[in-house]
Amino acid sequence: MLSFIGLGLYDERSITVRGRDVLAEVDSAFAEWYTSHLAGTSVETLEATHGIEIGVRDRAGVEQKPEPILDAAEDGHTAFLTAGDTMISTTHVDLRLRAHERGIETQVIHGTTAQTAASSLTGLQNYRFGKATTLPFKETHGGVPDSVIETIEANQDRGLHTLVYLDIDGENERFMTGSEATALLAEPLGEQIGVVVGQAGSDSPTVRADYLDTLATDSFGPPLQLLIIPGELHPIEADALSALGKAPL
Repeated sequence: MLSFIGLGLYDERSITVRGRDVLAEVDSAFAEWYTSHLAGTSVETLEATHGIEIGVRDRAGVEQKPEPILDAAEDGHTAFLTAGDTMISTTHVDLRLRAHERGIETQVIHGTTAQTAASSLTGLQNYRFGKATTLPFKETHGGVPDSVIETIEANQDRGLHTLVYLDIDGENERFMTGSEATALLAEPLGEQIGVVVGQAGSDSPTVRADYLDTLATDSFGPPLQLLIIPGELHPIEADALSALGKAPL
């Protein structure tokens, strides 16, 4: 059996009760932190909290060489862990299909995601979000990829909000900040309101809404952070951004 367990948004407490119960039953556990990260905890704390050793795999160890995970799941009950939800943004459908090809039973134990937190913390309505995009570090593409701007503009043409995931360099423990992201987007998007959300899932999350060039000079605390580019605002959404994020609306 291979159980895909989402650990939620922030720390060792963010896992659901069902996820915690299933994790207590497994014989072995693996995790990856290259697609997302639990900024409020460590592998050692997770291991101590849940009483199990966790084998952390890099991208190649999951996508190209998944045999240790699959072999363990064939011989017993194995958990595969990610921050958020293992099938939302941190998508591991390929690993699940490989398990099915080997006749290994699988299940998905869902966790809270940045996608739902972005809506919940800002007051922006979930059904008014369009396609999401990921903003890479500047040096990766020599600037902002055209695809990022095209996604934002296509959503705005339809009056929809855009969730912008910010790049993670897992090997060097480097996380793009909201100020870095807004600095990159301020020129191509012009006079545009943005919303930075930080530390979602913690006891003190950050929500700040302002023009991109203003946000670029601000600081939003420790990681993780994400950015929202709002589309057309419903009156209640505008009130929420003003009240919750101090938007200049």
